[in-house]
Amino acid sequence: MKKPSLCIVTPALADANNGNWQTARRWAHMLSGHYRVRLCKQWPDALEEGETDLLLALHARRSAASVAAWAQACPGKPLVLALTGTDLYRDIATDASAQQSLALAHRLIVLQEQGPQELPEALRSQCRVVFQSSTARQTLPKTCSHLRVVMVGHLREEKSPQTLFEAARLIQPDEGILIDHVGHALDPALGEAARQTMHDCPHYRWLGGLSHAATRARIQRAHLLVHPSRMEGGAHVIMEAVLCGTPVLASRVAGNVGMLGTGYAGYFAPGDAADLVALLRRCRGELTQRSGTLVALQAQCASRAPLFSPQAERAALLAVLAELV
Repeated sequence: MKKPSLCIVTPALADANNGNWQTARRWAHMLSGHYRVRLCKQWPDALEEGETDLLLALHARRSAASVAAWAQACPGKPLVLALTGTDLYRDIATDASAQQSLALAHRLIVLQEQGPQELPEALRSQCRVVFQSSTARQTLPKTCSHLRVVMVGHLREEKSPQTLFEAARLIQPDEGILIDHVGHALDPALGEAARQTMHDCPHYRWLGGLSHAATRARIQRAHLLVHPSRMEGGAHVIMEAVLCGTPVLASRVAGNVGMLGTGYAGYFAPGDAADLVALLRRCRGELTQRSGTLVALQAQCASRAPLFSPQAERAALLAVLAELV
């Protein structure tokens, strides 16, 4: 029996190497055993041969043209829309094209368990949670001589790198807290701020963009991942840290709480560098202890790890599509 044809529309392709692309590529691989899958930046695309049976679009605003074209050309055919952080926490409240995408979709996917609460109540019954996944990595032994911290996120306003810059300035170089920062400067002004912070703070290093493998290795070697986003749809890097056995300090925004759980002990107020530094100092002081904040965070992250397994993500995706096909 011929497998149904599925087109995944993603506004970011391989050259972007961002979260949207990682999600689209992984979903294409997971679904390829059940569907004939192709990835494209916009539908219809030049590679379409014959009929496409199902459209799965990432990003309500940036894929709005593809969603509208599909709804007009293929009325009644299944349309699934996966929502990003900027969709949930900005665009669907203010952008007409994003709102139209919501109205046209037959199913909505969010990437963390707080996401459905951001939707109009009438649409929540169409929404499904699909946690992202990655492969687990061995938890490495860590030095007790200093606390190694890593932030992974391109330098743009939504990721709030300013919080990390300010935190680095509040920490003294001799406190034994070393900060690495991975990510391209999508905002040139933030790139300049990172360079100035590195110049002024010898315990802070901006490493620029690294490969996915090199980034995961840095996460694996760190004591803590810091994730200070102002808005977040379900950060891939949080899931990867958890699966490396590296605890997370995250801003208390809905997208992070939806990944780590409401009772997680590693939150700081969004934009509050002093709050973040207090947590870092507490963890630094407990490096040689068998209990305390750092150990508790690691246990809490370990309890969330099964949510982020590839088997769980594949099963959740297939279940969403099976409702429509």
